[in-house]
Amino acid sequence: MSKALIIIDIQNDYFEGGASELVNPIKASLRAKELLEYFRKNKIPVFHVQHINIREGASFFLANTKGVQIHENVKPLEDEIIIEKNFPNSFLQTNLEAELEKQNIKELVICGMMSHMCVDSTTRAAFDLGYDCTLVHDACTTKDLEFEGKELKASEVHNSFMAAIGSVFDKLVCAEEIVKS
Repeated sequence: MSKALIIIDIQNDYFEGGASELVNPIKASLRAKELLEYFRKNKIPVFHVQHINIREGASFFLANTKGVQIHENVKPLEDEIIIEKNFPNSFLQTNLEAELEKQNIKELVICGMMSHMCVDSTTRAAFDLGYDCTLVHDACTTKDLEFEGKELKASEVHNSFMAAIGSVFDKLVCAEEIVKS
């Protein structure tokens, strides 16, 4: 079975000084970098997903800004495919599925930002499309959220979404399990 690495939205706006800073983005991006180096070394396809926000009133991932650029820790090589998206689901109105089909890819290793939004949406969509998915939980991160007046720490948000995703949609692993295999 042919596989690929999907790196979702590891973009400058999620890092310190960015327009939508996450919790521990450097740590997650460095885990993603380990995966990226492993996939490159083993000549396994890599797809970078880049969100460009077209929503009215959007405040981050705006076209032609430094914040929309893919972070230097996982900067694409010239021959690696970049999928531009405008929605949380990396398959919605993009060419991701067509690009995966071209290479007969059936197994996806997924990582990126944000756990509760684009990582979740993409993983569930990939499952629905019949892909065999592995989510690298320590190469993902998110931010604190609020619900009904209660603050939820990023770690709680992340862990809740990982538990839900791992219950049905994919296998959860840490980066070390991939790069040491």
